[in-house]
Amino acid sequence: MASSSGNSSTPTQNSGSEGDLQVLMDQRKRKRMQSNRESARRSRMRKQKHLDDLMGQVTQLSKDNNQILTSINITTQHFMNVEAENSILRAQVVELSQRLVSLNEILNFINATSSVGGVYGTHLNTIAAASADSFINPLNLLYHNQPIMASADMFID
Repeated sequence: MASSSGNSSTPTQNSGSEGDLQVLMDQRKRKRMQSNRESARRSRMRKQKHLDDLMGQVTQLSKDNNQILTSINITTQHFMNVEAENSILRAQVVELSQRLVSLNEILNFINATSSVGGVYGTHLNTIAAASADSFINPLNLLYHNQPIMASADMFID
């Protein structure tokens, strides 16, 4: 019982042309595979180049970010120094304003006592001179309840 197929009647005639066709298809397949390999290689190279470019951007942006952070820190420190100096200057303004008021009071007192004559005027002039001396030299205090002036140096670290 031999089975026969419909194409088996002329196997020797078709084998030559089928072989050439097979070889041609194999060549086309190999050429297509080679082209696909080359295309995939170029695609991988483009992808790697893009990745390298992105890594370069990350590095540059990190450097820029660090420079900006450093600049912000320096500016913040400078701001804090200026704020501290500003506080000191404000305290000095308050102290100098108080001194000016005190000096004006002393001048008004001296001017008022020098216009008064007689025994009382002489006594008042002595008190005014003693007051002026005690203001200049705090160890010769005539009055015990004079205000204690703050110094700006106590704010400087």
